[in-house]
Amino acid sequence: MTDYVPGAGDDWARIEADEAGADAAALQEAVTFAVDHESKMNRDIAKALEGGHFSEPPPLGDIIGPTAPRGPAAGLVLKGGRILAEWGPTDRADITFSCTKSYLSIVAGLAVDDGLIPDVDDPVGALVEDGGFDAAQNKTCTWKHFLQNTSEWEGTLFSKPDLVDRNRDLSLPPGTPSKKGTHRDLAAPGAFWEYNDVRVNRLSLSLLQVHKKPLPKVLKTRIMDPIGASDTWSWNGYINSWVEVDGQPMQSVSGGAHWGGGLFISARDHARVGLLMQRRGMWGGVPLLSPDWIDACTTPCELNPSYGYLWWLNGDGRHVPSAPRTSYFAMGVGSNVIWIDPELDLVCVLRWIDKASLDGFAKRLMKALG
Repeated sequence: MTDYVPGAGDDWARIEADEAGADAAALQEAVTFAVDHESKMNRDIAKALEGGHFSEPPPLGDIIGPTAPRGPAAGLVLKGGRILAEWGPTDRADITFSCTKSYLSIVAGLAVDDGLIPDVDDPVGALVEDGGFDAAQNKTCTWKHFLQNTSEWEGTLFSKPDLVDRNRDLSLPPGTPSKKGTHRDLAAPGAFWEYNDVRVNRLSLSLLQVHKKPLPKVLKTRIMDPIGASDTWSWNGYINSWVEVDGQPMQSVSGGAHWGGGLFISARDHARVGLLMQRRGMWGGVPLLSPDWIDACTTPCELNPSYGYLWWLNGDGRHVPSAPRTSYFAMGVGSNVIWIDPELDLVCVLRWIDKASLDGFAKRLMKALG
């Protein structure tokens, strides 16, 4: 693994295919495949959400955060931190859906590194006294439970009840009839895995309470500015997610764009964050995030081996069979993907590729890399 990291802005070295040991023709085939298999999601994100992408009737499905039309397919492939391939408007700051969850994981890691969260196995309610952990079901919810999507937290947050994502099946195409949003008896915290955006937003609010400053400010100061990210990204909450922390009004940001909001960010900024993770929290010799936290993020959850701390893992090959088992991902609807493989010194960002075509791209890229 090289130590190269790009400078700020456009100060980013490139590497030719032959220099990287890649097949130029096969690499171009992978890029063309990504462009030709653009997401079928409506480019008007508001219309996509209003059209029932998450299969929720009003008012459960009401948009309460900002949206914006998306761009076309775009992406980058980094080898040794250098740009091996690039396509589409990689400097366009687009909504990125649940890739935002992986940024929440980074902000949680900073809280652990700083000692604001002494132990991820501690109950969140030991530090957060806003009433959200008073109920018997919620008293034993730990930080680790939230990070692994096993919290089973019960309640309504910012007008959205946790029930909206109970029985959610991520394998179903958008708009498919399902049991999502129907009653399911809750298990004890830590005993059941479920992808639930209300609970992720509860984690975000809890992290705001311990950092005592807006999470976008924490991310900008501690991560994005040091890695030379642009100033085009933003992290948004909801019209009704303003809370008071130490007497100051602050907006709790969302962990995705299920109801609007979340991160709006460019492929290039995603790639910088991916490279930081691949480099185990180091950037140009400066530690920004503990390597222990990177290890924790990429350790499989006992209840779901495909999941770590808000990062998707490929150890079982379930999500991207053609990618190495050492790979891990930030993933969001669209599809939006940050693909990291430490052993290959590889970071790949995909914006707006059809979900069913992700493995086809991976297969072609792996062929190009030999």
